[in-house]
Amino acid sequence: MGALDGVKVLDLSRVLAGPYCTQMLADLGARVWKVEPLWGDETRGWGPPFVPAGPEGRGESAYFLSCNRGKQSLAINLKDPRGQQIVRALAQRADVLVENFKTGDLARYGLDYPSLARLNPGLIYLSITGYGHTGPRAAEPGYDVAIQGLCGIMSVTGEPEGPPMRVPVAWIDLMTGMQGAVAVLAALWERARSGLGQHIDLALFDVGLAAMVNLAQSYLVTGALPPRLGNAHPQIVPYGAFQAADGWFMLTIGNDEQYRRACMALERPELWEDPRFQTNAGRVQHRAALLPELEALFRTRPRQAWLERLRKAGVPATPVHNLAEALADPQAQARGMVWHLEHPTLGRLPLLGSPLAHLSRTPAEPQAPPPLLGQHTEAVLKEVLGLEAKEVEALRAAGVIGG
Repeated sequence: MGALDGVKVLDLSRVLAGPYCTQMLADLGARVWKVEPLWGDETRGWGPPFVPAGPEGRGESAYFLSCNRGKQSLAINLKDPRGQQIVRALAQRADVLVENFKTGDLARYGLDYPSLARLNPGLIYLSITGYGHTGPRAAEPGYDVAIQGLCGIMSVTGEPEGPPMRVPVAWIDLMTGMQGAVAVLAALWERARSGLGQHIDLALFDVGLAAMVNLAQSYLVTGALPPRLGNAHPQIVPYGAFQAADGWFMLTIGNDEQYRRACMALERPELWEDPRFQTNAGRVQHRAALLPELEALFRTRPRQAWLERLRKAGVPATPVHNLAEALADPQAQARGMVWHLEHPTLGRLPLLGSPLAHLSRTPAEPQAPPPLLGQHTEAVLKEVLGLEAKEVEALRAAGVIGG
């Protein structure tokens, strides 16, 4: 039994931030009803790559598979009043609703928070938008890459003389999904005392700004803009990627004692004895003098030789992996970071595991594979809403539901 066993989530979201949030809730045991348009969540078509489903079937996109396991898919036409009524009925039975429509869109269907809260005062309603429901940008659509530009992360990502760079993974979407899950859990805890739900207005823009943490705080207290430093750290030296004779590795020295031990392990005691380098503040101030010395040294030997020396000295250092190496790392295997589920058309399917799988009594675990489009429409309408088979068929014939 999962930690969220018994919690029912109505998921009206698509693409990444909302689906990532609801997948986290599903992994923790919640029952998630994923409502999709008749043509499906947009990410079902985002590819290649698609996972083949055999000569007669259509493949599933890797993107969709990455953030939709453990859910029941219902294909419903929200533009039809009968489709709206189905969602309304599910909302009355749900504990949580997650949506990422543009501000005001769901009010047209009577599926906004004020409308549904009248029917279900205990409903926790999470709205994910680009900019929130207030402010001059509230009506604008929000996309991760656009918000990466706005929140400042691109201004500090990339090489010093290069152009601004985005984080390749949809970083803000993922953090928004995690913040959404935290907000839902907080609201569920508060509801246990008050009996009331609430509306959560969560914006990608707010999350992106908040995630600038130390860089934003440094600007707030100094007024100085942080520069692009490539793989270096603005406030810690040496801390970043270094090239050995045969590959790259990360050296992440966090304090002066680690730096001293590193110098001894590298057989360069003079780099410790130099008073410019004996404190982190000094090393940051004189990085232009220190880093070329280390870069030239590291290029003289293979990566593994340096890693062994540094690890023996208790200095944090790791290889720079590609994804194949990362997933094959013994630590990833020991932590169970790849799950395998039986998919109805794809067979045995590998999926990224959850970092929440190590709760001692109620660990996150896979509840079901990512669903086919509309796979559970009929079952949920019959079992949850009590519709008869002939009613379901009539809705299907009228184009209200699919699957």
